[in-house]
Amino acid sequence: MNNFIQFLTYFRIFIAPVIFILITSFDTYEWALFLFLLASFSDYWDGFLARKYKLESKAGEVIDPIADKILALFLILALSIELSSVFIGIVGGTMLARELWVSALRDLNARQGTSDSTKVTFFGKLKTFIQFLTFSFYLIGLALNSFLIIFISNFLLFLALIITLKTGLSYTIATFKR
Repeated sequence: MNNFIQFLTYFRIFIAPVIFILITSFDTYEWALFLFLLASFSDYWDGFLARKYKLESKAGEVIDPIADKILALFLILALSIELSSVFIGIVGGTMLARELWVSALRDLNARQGTSDSTKVTFFGKLKTFIQFLTFSFYLIGLALNSFLIIFISNFLLFLALIITLKTGLSYTIATFKR
């Protein structure tokens, strides 16, 4: 079971560039959406199975969020390029900067023995869910060639940005409060 859980995590890392290529080089949005949905579900299942079978590990705690960040990175880049969107680029870049900042905070807290300050919270999980929902909407909009769905996706991306910044601020305050 442990190998399967690890496979689910690594799947997100390895499928991210494939999704990028499907979007930017082949315009096969349906396949990109299908693979992205599989990757999104793998994020839920690897954590669920690790908790259920008590196979949680320090490595999993580190690699799982990195896998999410890699997937988000490739989607933001692909969508920015494919839609020629400065908005997606700026908002996505801000979200990625927050991800790097929180990773630095996690490293700092690990070195200081205060890892609880940056332990994943409900809002952190909500952030990932909203980001992945947003990326799904963009891919659906591209697959259906629907400007309306892409327009709605822009609002979802802004919502994801707000939640992303809120959680980043919470982790920052918790880290420097100690």
